[in-house]
Amino acid sequence: MIERRSRIRRFFEIELPAILLVILALAPYVWMAITSIKPTVEIARFPVLYWPENPTFEHYADLFARTSFPRNLLDSLIVAIGASAMGLGLAVPAAYAFSRFGFPGRRAAMTMFLTINMFPIVLLIIPLFVAMRILGLLDTIPGVVLGHATFAIPFAIWMLTSYLNGIPRELDEAAMIDGASRLATIRYVLLPLAAPGIAATGIYIFVASWNEYLFAMMLSGQNVRTVTVALQSFIGEYTIQWGLLTAGGTLVALPVTLLFLFVQRHLIGGLTAGAVKS
Repeated sequence: MIERRSRIRRFFEIELPAILLVILALAPYVWMAITSIKPTVEIARFPVLYWPENPTFEHYADLFARTSFPRNLLDSLIVAIGASAMGLGLAVPAAYAFSRFGFPGRRAAMTMFLTINMFPIVLLIIPLFVAMRILGLLDTIPGVVLGHATFAIPFAIWMLTSYLNGIPRELDEAAMIDGASRLATIRYVLLPLAAPGIAATGIYIFVASWNEYLFAMMLSGQNVRTVTVALQSFIGEYTIQWGLLTAGGTLVALPVTLLFLFVQRHLIGGLTAGAVKS
């Protein structure tokens, strides 16, 4: 009897709230996917038709045949990969320096990196736009990549520094005593041990870049347009192309969802290890 009450209490206190949270989180995505396979006449029907009577993939066909969405997907992929590569390329050596060396201003710099993420992006977009215009990088892949990486790098450094702090310094010293140079120590000792944290940081930058809208809108134009900006073009002043919008939204959410499901164990482990106090 006591065990049964314990199970019932566990269900109402833990399992039921968790189920409700999952349903609440997934409901918009499920509704978006269902709407994407509805014919246009059924989307506008009132009362609302919850499940399509005649499912169709015409919106997906129109998305690829009548719009520049395939090119926008490619632009987003290039920008996200570029931002991840640039972010990791700068964050890894910076995190190593903050983790292994003591120098004046170290703590202040780390605090500044964390504080930057507290400011709204809109406060940074105007100075960044002016800088990109002066450098001639507006509406270019490097310009959008640089914009995305700029906002992601501070948090990436903070997370990687915390992760590297969890790797004993005695391993560095042992490798150097055996004759390894500092670069060899980083390559053969630290990087393999820090691989989960680096992977988690790279995925964080990739997902943030893939879903970013404000930087992409301000720094891109006709030559470069990411999927988040492309989706906004389906929303007009008087009409909204719901079929194309939901089909595009489903395609945009799919790669990130699959990526997260594929690497969730490494991602959670890396984020947890990087959450310790530096």
